[in-house]
Amino acid sequence: MAATSHGLPVSQILKSKTEGDDEPKKKSREDWRKAKELEEARKAGTAPAAVDEEGKDINPHIPQYIATAPWYYGAQGPTLKHQRPQEDKQKSFSDLDEWYKRGVDASNVVIKYRKGACENCGAMTHKKKDCMDRPRKVGAKYSGVNIAPDEYIQKNLSLSYDGKRDRWSGYDPSEHRAIIEEFQKVEEAKRQLRADKLATDDDKEEVDEEEDEDKYVDEVDMPGTKVDSKQRITVRNLRIREDTAKYLRNLDPNSAYYDPKTRSMRENPKPNKDDGYQGENFVRFTGDTTKHAKAQIFAWEAHEKGVDIHLLAEPTKLELLQKEYEEKKQEFKSKVQESVLERYGGEEHLKAPPKTLLLAQTEDYVEYSRSGKIVKGAEKPVVRSKYEEDVYINNHTSVWGSFWKDGKWGYKCCHSFIKNSYCLGEAGKLQNETSVPHTNHFKNESNSGKESSSPDDSSSSDEEIKKKSKKKKKDKKKKKSKVEKKGDKLKEALDAEEKHQEEAKKYLEIDERKRPYNSMYEVKKPSEEEMEAYYMKRRREEDPMNQFL
Repeated sequence: MAATSHGLPVSQILKSKTEGDDEPKKKSREDWRKAKELEEARKAGTAPAAVDEEGKDINPHIPQYIATAPWYYGAQGPTLKHQRPQEDKQKSFSDLDEWYKRGVDASNVVIKYRKGACENCGAMTHKKKDCMDRPRKVGAKYSGVNIAPDEYIQKNLSLSYDGKRDRWSGYDPSEHRAIIEEFQKVEEAKRQLRADKLATDDDKEEVDEEEDEDKYVDEVDMPGTKVDSKQRITVRNLRIREDTAKYLRNLDPNSAYYDPKTRSMRENPKPNKDDGYQGENFVRFTGDTTKHAKAQIFAWEAHEKGVDIHLLAEPTKLELLQKEYEEKKQEFKSKVQESVLERYGGEEHLKAPPKTLLLAQTEDYVEYSRSGKIVKGAEKPVVRSKYEEDVYINNHTSVWGSFWKDGKWGYKCCHSFIKNSYCLGEAGKLQNETSVPHTNHFKNESNSGKESSSPDDSSSSDEEIKKKSKKKKKDKKKKKSKVEKKGDKLKEALDAEEKHQEEAKKYLEIDERKRPYNSMYEVKKPSEEEMEAYYMKRRREEDPMNQFL
């Protein structure tokens, strides 16, 4: 077969024919070999790379199916233009500074209603149903006054993929000037207020205090941060990763406030539950924090009294002064207390032992052996009841509840069942024993009536007794037969329940796609025996002893 030039269109092949030749020029084996050697040399870097029509080098390692242009492209030499975006197919997008116009077009002022405009406000760019203005009592169509200006007719922007997702699209940097101007006005107002305060303040001490506050304001730490004014380093109080996040302790938004910037929760989110967390305010006022606060207050008070002292400048001097002040204060209190005791007395009440010793409750150290015997220390005294013991009222010699009879509690000393009664001793016992209840009195009356009855009545009563005994026997037989029938029914229900469980077990072992349908299964209300059998045979999975049954 004739070898044609690879990648050439038919027109080029026809042009390459010589006059009188029916076949195009053939490429010799030597040409193929030279082309292969040139390709290998270009890949090895010993030969210069091929150049396209734009003067750009073509990477020799690009695969042939990518570097070869299709026959309909009409390429005259090596090129990669067919792999680049085609200019005729490129979509033109909007520029970065193009965006929708906001507001209304105030350049065109209209004083007369125009046909086709909004009947409510008079603008041409929308209709009445789309009008965002307040509905007027008399529309602009009929009143002809207060014609609203037209909105800008927005053009259809062609946004690229990135343009649609640009968060700063349409932002006007000039809008930030208003924020800067507002802050500048606030700062100027603060300076003016500070200047007015300094001008009207005649007291030198207040001026000094203000200067001291400004002097140490740089050293004050913000909550949750530690700032070094010399090195300008801020260190956050990061929590340990293993700890529970504070905002997860209580998700109720009405609970304790959580500051996400400093990661601090000021109060306990669950005040009714003791979970070991008390809030940041509790932590801030524990340890040496309170001691430091007391020292600061003492320094301020001493400075007001005329003592030149400062907590940060002279901490040692301040601590010595505070210690001396506390000793003198305690000594003065003791002197006042001694003078009061000397005048009014009562010193013996202050020397009484503590309440813990009076109630026989101490914290003595006791050691026990493995068998429970005391090895070291004294045995712990038994805590007595909080109620008063061995207290007898109303001349009783025993407590209420020491006597029991006929379902009633009473006193053992007099057998009285009334709690607030007065004790009568043995006489009360005899009286309570001889007193006959109303029920016994009624029984005696009934017995006396029976004794006075005639012999005919006694014979009739015997017949009635016989009838009752026969009836009782019949009832017993009926009950026995009912119980036997119920037992037989229960046994049948238990057997049926066992069979049902076996069938269910078989169905569960079968693949669910191969199980038979139960649409024709009869559904009826279970009997009492069937329910009892179900409860007797059912297995509870939550029972820990289930596996041993």
